Amino acid sequence: MIFAILPGLLLLLTFHYLPLLGNVIAFKDFQPYLGLVDSPWSGLTNFRVLVEGDPYFLNALQNTVVIMLLQILVVFTVPIALALLLDSLISERLKRVVQTVLYLPHFLSWVIVIAIFNELLGGSGPLNSFLRRHDLGTIDIVGNAAVFKELVTGQVLWKEAGWAMILFLAALSRIDPHLYEASSVDGAGKARQLWHITLPGLRSVIVLLLILRLGDALTVGFEQILLQQQAVGLGTSEVLDTYVYNNGVVAGDWGVGAAIGLVKGLIGVVLVLGANKVAHLFGEPGLYQKDPR
Repeated sequence: MIFAILPGLLLLLTFHYLPLLGNVIAFKDFQPYLGLVDSPWSGLTNFRVLVEGDPYFLNALQNTVVIMLLQILVVFTVPIALALLLDSLISERLKRVVQTVLYLPHFLSWVIVIAIFNELLGGSGPLNSFLRRHDLGTIDIVGNAAVFKELVTGQVLWKEAGWAMILFLAALSRIDPHLYEASSVDGAGKARQLWHITLPGLRSVIVLLLILRLGDALTVGFEQILLQQQAVGLGTSEVLDTYVYNNGVVAGDWGVGAAIGLVKGLIGVVLVLGANKVAHLFGEPGLYQKDPR
C-alpha cells in the first residue's frame, strides 16, 4: 500500500513542501550568485513596501482585491446556476452534450484562451466587423483599460465555469428525489423546492468550495494577466503575483518578492481558518472539524 501512494507523496513533498524553505529569502538580501545560505540576512527590511505604503504595491493590492471580488461574485456563483439549469433538462443525452461543451475550455491554456478572446472581441474581430457593417460603430474591449477587470473575469468564467459546474452537479445527484415528490404532493412549486430542498442540499458543497476559494483569493491569474499587461499598462493590470514577478524576478529584488508572497500566503491561511470557523457557527462541517471525542 505504501508503494502505491509513494509517487504522490514524493510529488507533494517536492513541489509543495520543499519550496516552503525558500520563504527564508524574505528575511535575506538574496543574491543568486551567493546562494541561499551565503546571502546576508536583512531582517524585516524586505517588508518595507507593506508598511511604508509603496504606491505601486498599493495599486497592485487594490487591483487584486477588485478582481478577487468580481471572481467570487461571478465566477463562483455562475456554475451553481449552470448546474441547476442543466439538472433541470429532461434529456440525458442533451445534458451530456451541454456538459461536455461547457467544460472543454478548462483544458485550454491561457495563451489559447486569450488568443480566442482577442480574435473574437478585437478591433477586426467578428463582433466589431458586424457592428461596422451595420453602421453601429465599434466596441473597444480588448486593450481597453476601463474594462480590463471585467474582461479578465469573463475569460475566467468562460474557461472554468463548466469545470466547476461538475462539482455542483455531483452534489445535486445526491439529493433524494423522494423529497421533491413529497413536496409536490404538499403543493410546493419549483421555487419553493429550489429554496427548501435544492439549495440546502448544495449548502455544504458551496461552503466547502468557498472556503477553498478564499484560501487562494489573492491569486487572481498570473499567466492570464501577464500576457495582457502590455496592452493596458501596469496601472490597471498589475496584481500581487505580477508585482512579485516584475519586481522580484525581472528587477532582481528577490527579497521583496518573497516577502510579499509570504504575507499573501499567511493571509490565505487566516482567511481559510476564519471562514472555516464561521462555517462551524452555522452548523456546517466546513473544510475540517475537531474530533468530538
